[in-house]
Amino acid sequence: MAEPAPPSLPAHRRWRWLLAGLAVAGCAAALWLILGAPRQADAVAVVQLEVVDRPRLPPKVDYRRLEARIERLMQERGMVGLAVGAVEDGQVRFARGYGETVAESGAAVTPDTVFRWASVSKGVASALVARLAADGRLSLDAKLDSMGTTLTLPADSRGVTIAHVLSHRVGLVRNAWDDRLEAGEDPKLLRAGLGTLAPLCPPGTCYGYQNIAFDAASEIVERASGKRYADAASSMLFGPLGMTQASIGLEGLQRAKSWAHPHRGNRQPTTVKESYYRVPAAGGVNSSIRDLLRWMQAQMGEMPAVLPKETLETLHRPRVATLPTRRRGAMDRALTGAAYGLGWRSFTYAGHALVGHRGSVDGYGSLILFDPELKSGIVMLWNSNHSQAARLQLEFFDLLYGLPATNWLELEDAPAPLSDEPVHAGP
Repeated sequence: MAEPAPPSLPAHRRWRWLLAGLAVAGCAAALWLILGAPRQADAVAVVQLEVVDRPRLPPKVDYRRLEARIERLMQERGMVGLAVGAVEDGQVRFARGYGETVAESGAAVTPDTVFRWASVSKGVASALVARLAADGRLSLDAKLDSMGTTLTLPADSRGVTIAHVLSHRVGLVRNAWDDRLEAGEDPKLLRAGLGTLAPLCPPGTCYGYQNIAFDAASEIVERASGKRYADAASSMLFGPLGMTQASIGLEGLQRAKSWAHPHRGNRQPTTVKESYYRVPAAGGVNSSIRDLLRWMQAQMGEMPAVLPKETLETLHRPRVATLPTRRRGAMDRALTGAAYGLGWRSFTYAGHALVGHRGSVDGYGSLILFDPELKSGIVMLWNSNHSQAARLQLEFFDLLYGLPATNWLELEDAPAPLSDEPVHAGP
């Protein structure tokens, strides 16, 4: 049964209510004019993952097997804490933490624990420069001499461009003066003095991995954006991508609710070294594995409002072959066709094109590696100098591609004796 209509009011009472309502509305309008319209709270827009009309396919990777391998890896004497994430077909399928933030502390690593990215940070610098180029505020082909950086180079460097800096083609011997940076010297003064070194090759013609020279990118970003490098990264990338725990610098690491402390040798805690935080474009980023997963999804083209397809192609395209400079292990021999783009490495594995980067600073390791065509990949962060962990990436891709299992981690039934391998500033 329908509800009965309410009884109507007498005419004189209806007019009285109407006049009262108009008076209230008038007062409200006056207040609006006096005080101004209400302001919306300032906020950084977060980009949602692109909605792609595709079904959620069953995973190709056997994550039970992957987790069993990770748990066995964590028994190695050099491992303390580790976070691992995986994406298939653009969708997160795995995000786990293992071990401890500090050895013997009982404080568990979770998917929200913050680690250092080390040289994986270089992809952030190149993305910032590429975005500024897309906005018309600079050109990747602009001559370095026109950008007002502190970087000087040997020989005739007049033809060196921003793209040469981001792809390590500046004519310097690899890791030029990293030892002096680690000894505490000012990176800007070091950068200004690099021109006094003997050239490895004519600038722009060969590959030599850099940290101090690469950090000229932070000066380029600050000049073109009018912001501090950390603020530009936050407003242009971390905020829009929803990377809520990502930051740049030591303070950002240590203010996290859960952060992984560095370790050396046989699980011995050590202090955080600030050297590579002082070259933020080369090694200054921190985040959780959840944020690194979002970063990888963005690199796969899942967040085109921030990183469109054209920008990603510019960043990932191989520009120079990266010939080996030291004896390579089985994993590096399996990754063929190694080349460098703008802040990103590229390889071929089992006939598939891969894009990624690895990083290490004292007490930390990191990696990202993905198949752009399949939109599938793995990310890892750990808090020790135990480089063996990086080999897990190929075990992931063997599972993804349905290849025969290979013991890339070289794990025995029992944990192997500890080998405290030397740490390199960049892979």
